[in-house]
Amino acid sequence: MTIFKAIEENNIVAIKQWMLTTAINHKDEHGRTPVMLATYQNKPTLVDMFIQAGADVNIQDNQLNNPYLYASKEGYMTILKLVLAAKTNTKIYNRYGDTALIPAAEHGYLDVMTLLLRDTDIDINHMNDLGWTALLKAIILGDGSKTQQQVVRMLLQYEADFTIADKEGVTPLQHARQKNYIEIADILQEAGASY
Repeated sequence: MTIFKAIEENNIVAIKQWMLTTAINHKDEHGRTPVMLATYQNKPTLVDMFIQAGADVNIQDNQLNNPYLYASKEGYMTILKLVLAAKTNTKIYNRYGDTALIPAAEHGYLDVMTLLLRDTDIDINHMNDLGWTALLKAIILGDGSKTQQQVVRMLLQYEADFTIADKEGVTPLQHARQKNYIEIADILQEAGASY
């Protein structure tokens, strides 16, 4: 049985047998380690088991995912807490140049954002390869909903810089107005944003 199949089936016996004969950070043809495979399948018990066996949570696969980045992107809080406790590198980026915070903000994962902003040294104003910060991406790819309004409020509370514009020079406030996100525009203006 392959490690992928064993993880998929939660076959602890097969996983332990595999661990006896293979290095814990062994990569498959896609560069995925067992801890990454378990993260993809949102299996925190297995993630914890691999971490306890010495898995390196900082190894990125061929897609530049690792447990920290992927758990943040998908809102897998239990796994995120496990990898943070395992001293993951919070300065690492995904294939788009995103920090873990940027997709969490885009998807409105407030619990993930709170954990990252409160308990890590993540750069709230990091600009990804497209020229977007977490604040910009939350507005540009968000839907203007109450959740996205909370995202913007939280980012501003943690001192996201609302003056940082995208590569075309468009500010978060301008994007909010272009999309007719009145509430988000109001939140930004209350924080001091202006044209």
